[in-house]
Amino acid sequence: MDWLQKDGYRLRAPEPEDLGCMMQFENTPSLWEVSSPSGPYSRFHLKQYLETTQNDLYSDRQLRLMLESPEGKVAGIVDLFHFDPFHSRAEVGIVIADAYRCKGVGKLALEMLTCHCFQYLGIHQLYACIGTNNEASRRLFHACGFTECAYLKGWMRQGSNFGDVVMVQRINS
Repeated sequence: MDWLQKDGYRLRAPEPEDLGCMMQFENTPSLWEVSSPSGPYSRFHLKQYLETTQNDLYSDRQLRLMLESPEGKVAGIVDLFHFDPFHSRAEVGIVIADAYRCKGVGKLALEMLTCHCFQYLGIHQLYACIGTNNEASRRLFHACGFTECAYLKGWMRQGSNFGDVVMVQRINS
């Protein structure tokens, strides 16, 4: 019943020593188009986040979990955000470190997160907005039982243009 561990990987709460790794992920400009920050995060801001978050979805309205490899390295981060307790739904974000991409690690992380959300947190629905040109993410979410439910035109800024996204969802049955 330990759905936060599988095949030597585990999802865990962020630790202070994850600050450098979080800085790397959060300050990668190529990821900004999918995560919507307005610029880089400072070391101070991320350190403050680590010190103040309870890492409790119900009190923080978000949940960040680090994906740790069997070797104890951070292989990625999964996030729940835009949590709506009344409608029991949350948006999912996932980023996998380059060294772990195309190896099934993203699928493993998303499956563990989904199990945690549905079996432990009792969430009714998970969803994500994925750029229509992001075939890898679309395949990942589809492989984890998410279905495309909406097409949103001009939804995300991509440089000076606006790109279309598909919304995918998975409902807890």
